[in-house]
Amino acid sequence: MSPRPHNVAMGIAQRRALILVLICAGSAIVPGQSRTGSSEWIALFDGTSLKQWRQTEFSGRGEVVVKDGMIVIGMGRTTGITWTGEFPRTGYEIRFEAARLEGKDFFAGITFPVGDSFCSWINGGWDGTVVGLSNLDGNDASENDTSTLRDFVQARWYAFRLIVTERRIQGWIDNDSVIDVEIAGRALGLPFGEADLSTPLGFASYRTVAGLRKVAYRRLGVVSGK
Repeated sequence: MSPRPHNVAMGIAQRRALILVLICAGSAIVPGQSRTGSSEWIALFDGTSLKQWRQTEFSGRGEVVVKDGMIVIGMGRTTGITWTGEFPRTGYEIRFEAARLEGKDFFAGITFPVGDSFCSWINGGWDGTVVGLSNLDGNDASENDTSTLRDFVQARWYAFRLIVTERRIQGWIDNDSVIDVEIAGRALGLPFGEADLSTPLGFASYRTVAGLRKVAYRRLGVVSGK
């Protein structure tokens, strides 16, 4: 009997196997992407009010108002808002948009829970360019291994995304990965001063007027990231 039909069958089987491998590879989750099973996005800002937010009682704070679909965090020494509703301790993703409207220091500082601890992600600090976590192993955003420099254009809106799991903290600005750090065995904390007033979740600016909008979060059904 001719071996050709068997070879043809084997060829078809091999092609099918290859296609299956390619499909699986194409659906694989790359680092930084959330996995299937994550819950729906939950808005934390309705665009019209400070519902479930309170102004953080920083000393020397400025005014916080809602205007034109955004939260305006006014000029002060440190000014911010703190979330009063439910929020997870870990296994979540949060996104928001922020703009530095006036001033030249950090405009998109977010304090967030990490299990039993808290940490802050500073954007545009130390005279306008430092991005990083405060504190990590006792060092602030200008001194630890998450520290980078980035120029922020005045009045330009930037999209921020933060993923927190038991093992890792990851952050993006306009889809650029700027934070990606293993936290197992490392000490997480807050900057000196009044940062604890922002817990469990808060936004703040320093000597800067900031705009904040499109704040939302979701729980991660499966651990995301590396």
